[in-house]
Amino acid sequence: MRRLGRRSFLRGAGAALLASPFAGLLGAGRTRAAVDGRASRLILFFSPNGTIHAHRRPTGAGAAYDFPAGSILEPLRNWRDQMLVLDGLDFHGADNHEGGMRAMLTGGGETSIDQHIAAELPDAAMTRFRSLELGVQTSAWGGSTQTRMSYDASGRLVPPDDEPRSVFRRLFGEAGASDAEVDETVRRQRSVLDNVRAELGGLRDRIGAEEAIKVDAHLTSLREVERGLAGPMLGGECGAPLLSDFDAQAPDAFPMVTRSMIDLAVAAASCDASRVLSIQCAHTVAPHVFGWLGHSEGHHALSHMADANPGGVAQFVEAERWFAEQFAYLLQRLSELPEPGGDGSMLDYTAVAWVKELGDSRLHVCTDVPFVLAGGANGCWSPGRYLTFDGDPHNQLLVSLAQTMGLPTRTFGDASFGTGPLEGLS
Repeated sequence: MRRLGRRSFLRGAGAALLASPFAGLLGAGRTRAAVDGRASRLILFFSPNGTIHAHRRPTGAGAAYDFPAGSILEPLRNWRDQMLVLDGLDFHGADNHEGGMRAMLTGGGETSIDQHIAAELPDAAMTRFRSLELGVQTSAWGGSTQTRMSYDASGRLVPPDDEPRSVFRRLFGEAGASDAEVDETVRRQRSVLDNVRAELGGLRDRIGAEEAIKVDAHLTSLREVERGLAGPMLGGECGAPLLSDFDAQAPDAFPMVTRSMIDLAVAAASCDASRVLSIQCAHTVAPHVFGWLGHSEGHHALSHMADANPGGVAQFVEAERWFAEQFAYLLQRLSELPEPGGDGSMLDYTAVAWVKELGDSRLHVCTDVPFVLAGGANGCWSPGRYLTFDGDPHNQLLVSLAQTMGLPTRTFGDASFGTGPLEGLS
């Protein structure tokens, strides 16, 4: 393993910053104390292609629940007291893979819940990144409703960063650069931003109202870039994880990219680089072949195996258990780190949600979509339970996530589907 550092970041910084509205250097970090009555941060974890309920559901109910041997969620048994396993939530007004992917975090509205929280949370503006979107091989099919789960306030796709090296450089730069080199790089980047801003400002005066909205959105992105250039390089208690040097788009790299993105997300959270983070593993209809598990069929194909093909069903369950193991690894990493300004671990203060875009994978439906909430969320919910609902709109869960982060949100997405928080989480 080799550790990535700052110098290669400096070589290509200007173009990369203009290409991504969320690029920048990390701030001083770890200075914020926990706030009573709200979670310190939200982390979303996505895996695709629905589930087979009979192989996922726990036994029992409420606090008296457990995971059957060989079931999809069994790898999470050690974390059962720090989880809320949810069944019976529906995506109203959505159907099939693409509809589910679009509705999963938006609830039928324009923006996704992560971007809503990032925009409305007052102290998100104090962090280097209002939100961090990390991806695992999400972009081979380009950017579309099938491959993206985050949307800004105007309904534009917010792409995740699929390259661990890129994420590392955005967070930590590269070791060995002097302060003078960093200052000169930032000066040149700001000069480029000033030129682009001037050109866009002139363009805005010559175009129609619809195009002006797009220009305004890009100007907002440039302001986010400029904000990312402010402040000192990361130092002190915040340590950079070690990364292997590998091709992040190679089929057999999927496990390494997933672990790297989890490590980077936890490092960014521990350094208070962002309070809203997401890890998107692939995308809906994902064709990835889990060769490291000995599979030859793609994940999407396995998700549609009928009970008459027990071998295919067993491989899908095996793949889903692998995702459960990655979610468990995320919880483990958070549990190992102390909460800055708090008395427990980061897991005690974090709201973590494992989200999916479909319910029954064989039926292509967005009913009975499973969710797992984990972490203490600083006391905002009462974990250690299995809860079932009767077709309640998942919009209410999205409202609950916003309220868990301290926002006064009462409706989210299409209010005709339902309003208020999801009852029973606290």
